[in-house]
Amino acid sequence: MARMRKKSELPEKICVQCARPFKWRRKWARDWHHVKFCSQACRRAHNPSAK
Repeated sequence: MARMRKKSELPEKICVQCARPFKWRRKWARDWHHVKFCSQACRRAHNPSAK
């Protein structure tokens, strides 16, 4: 069985859209290196052509 981790020990990234930090989630385990947004709302609001 896997060791339980404290939330403070989990990896963290900065959201591309809102620039807020967000922690690793279990549902992102396989795709963590591809995750760029903290939520679906930030993903929808992001417009790469506007830059």
